Amino acid sequence: MSIKLICSDIDGTLLQYGKKELEDEIFEQIRELHRRGILFCPASGRQYTSLRKLFAPVADCCVFLCENGGVIYKDEQCIAKNPMPRALAEEIANDLWTCSDGQGEVMLSGQNTGYLMERGMGMLKRIQFIGNNYQIIHDPSEVPEDITKVAVYLHEGSQLYADRFVPRWGKVVNCAVAGPYWIDTTSANKGIGVRSICMTLGIELTEVMAFGDNYNDVPMLDIVGTPYIMDGAAAPLREKYPNHTPRPEDVLRELLKQN
Repeated sequence: MSIKLICSDIDGTLLQYGKKELEDEIFEQIRELHRRGILFCPASGRQYTSLRKLFAPVADCCVFLCENGGVIYKDEQCIAKNPMPRALAEEIANDLWTCSDGQGEVMLSGQNTGYLMERGMGMLKRIQFIGNNYQIIHDPSEVPEDITKVAVYLHEGSQLYADRFVPRWGKVVNCAVAGPYWIDTTSANKGIGVRSICMTLGIELTEVMAFGDNYNDVPMLDIVGTPYIMDGAAAPLREKYPNHTPRPEDVLRELLKQN
């Protein structure tokens, strides 16, 4: 089986939580994969600006799945977008804001800007840390463009609120824990994003390898030919997928030896 596309989640997978920069090894691997006709795809809840900065040395070798599949970029152009219905996005944002016990901060994502409803609980520092474009707003109606994702930042931990928000909104949109502090809602998901990339580029899903560590990675891992879950993922995810790894770089190193 030949691999033509490799998709990897970023935070908690390729980039350990708390780190700001990738290891040089992954850049060398992406360049070598590109020379062999294999495309690399950062697949993240992050926006394009943040991802392009992170992968700056090899950005021309990548296709970027941003906002959990809400926006796809290649060659600095948006090649696909899956916005949320406007009224629904605003309803979700207001619910996440008002029903998080005064602890939740909300980010509404446009094509390449995050619109922040913040309470000083840490979200703004996180967004600045990862290098997102952002604007401060006070109401979802202030967002001047299509909304591709609505996320809540919970400084006490996303798992404390998962049972409150995921069942409620998971019936109408894709809603999943996206990290230690985030719960994301989108009309798209990483699986839809990967399908869009494959259709655009003429790649079969069986020719895709993917890496993830959290529940928002499941739609991607479920559809590709070769899914890997991280060793540090939750037990139900480790049980679901037979291929485990501590680092995507370890798997890519072996793949490059074979080809």
